[in-house]
Amino acid sequence: METAKKATAKKKLIDDNAIISKYMDYVLEKGEEPNNVFSFCKEHKIEEFDFYTFFGSIDALKQEIWVKFFENSIGTIQKEAAFEGYSDKNKLLTLYFTLFELLTLNRSYVLFTLKENKEGLKNLKSLKLFRNHFKEFIVSIVNDSIESNDKVAKITKPVFSEGAWIQFLFLLKFWIEDTYKGFEKTDVLIEKSVNTVVDLLDTKPLESLFDLGKFLWKEKMN
Repeated sequence: METAKKATAKKKLIDDNAIISKYMDYVLEKGEEPNNVFSFCKEHKIEEFDFYTFFGSIDALKQEIWVKFFENSIGTIQKEAAFEGYSDKNKLLTLYFTLFELLTLNRSYVLFTLKENKEGLKNLKSLKLFRNHFKEFIVSIVNDSIESNDKVAKITKPVFSEGAWIQFLFLLKFWIEDTYKGFEKTDVLIEKSVNTVVDLLDTKPLESLFDLGKFLWKEKMN
């Protein structure tokens, strides 16, 4: 009976987060992905059954890592009691700043993941589920504004959320290449780009686009 209890206790230690942590450590230490589930599990003394309890494949695990990034960011945001009362602009700013702060904490892994992709950010398979969660959250943020503003009645929620997704990829690419201390230039770009997106729900998008364009031109020329 005692042996059975110990075995059960040991098995409880292996969950999705533990497997993800081992995988992230593996690729960063070795600089490459495991060849397959078997070799990964063997090295970390994980039963394949336990791995497949949470993930159908290595690719599924990689997608789930990005979902965890998003879910942890949303969890942090929702702890702010005042968040629901924020304007659309401040909700987006809070989302981006929180998300990029978490990505920065995991920057080595993120850079490894994106660097290995040869097709560009837009086609990165690891972001597939992350993209779905991101777009759903964007729709929830701007839901009231779109329904109550006649000037943007023709802008459907899917169109707006897709635009926000493209904006996020743009910010992500800038952040990857940002070598300034504390990624301060990324912070500036987040504010300017969010102003542009939110103003699409208002009446002055050209002014914000011009301001954003000046910033990008300056960064490109320096």
